[in-house]
Amino acid sequence: MKKYLVFLVVVFAIFSCEENVSFNNPSFQGMKDNVFWRAVDAKAFLGADGSLIVEGYTGNEILTLRTTSTTIQRYPLGTSNSKTAVYVLNTGAGEVSFTTGIGIGNGEIVITEYDDEANTVSGTFKFNAENTDGNPLVGDVLNFQQGVFYKIPISLQVP
Repeated sequence: MKKYLVFLVVVFAIFSCEENVSFNNPSFQGMKDNVFWRAVDAKAFLGADGSLIVEGYTGNEILTLRTTSTTIQRYPLGTSNSKTAVYVLNTGAGEVSFTTGIGIGNGEIVITEYDDEANTVSGTFKFNAENTDGNPLVGDVLNFQQGVFYKIPISLQVP
C-alpha cells in the first residue's frame, strides 16, 4: 500500500508541475501620481528630422514621449519644445492635457537601447507635466515616476 501511495504522490508531483511564463514585451508603464499605470498598446515613430516619438495608449489616455534622436543618452524635459512629455486624458466631456516644454514642467527621458535591426527602442522616463488646459477638475501637475518603455516597435515615419 505504501508503494501505491508513493507512486501516486510522484505521479501527481510530475504532472502538476508546469511553467506559466508570460512576457511583457513590448511594455510601456510607470507610476502615475503614485498609482501603477500600464499602456495596453505602444508604438514608436521616427520623424524625418531623426526625432523619436514613443506613444502609449489605454482606453482613454495617450502618453507621448518625444526626443530629438534615437541616440542612447539622457534627454532633459522642461528645457525645449523638441524634447517633451505629453499626457492626454479623454474624459468623455472633453480632453485634459498635461505637458512639458520650455519652462514648463521637468524630468527626463533616457534612451537605454536602440535596436535598428529589430526596429525597437527601450528606455526610462520620469517627469512632472503641467495642466495646460487650466481645467479645475484635475490637478495642476501630473507626476510620472519609474517609467519604463521596453522594446517598443518603431515605424519608420510619423503617420
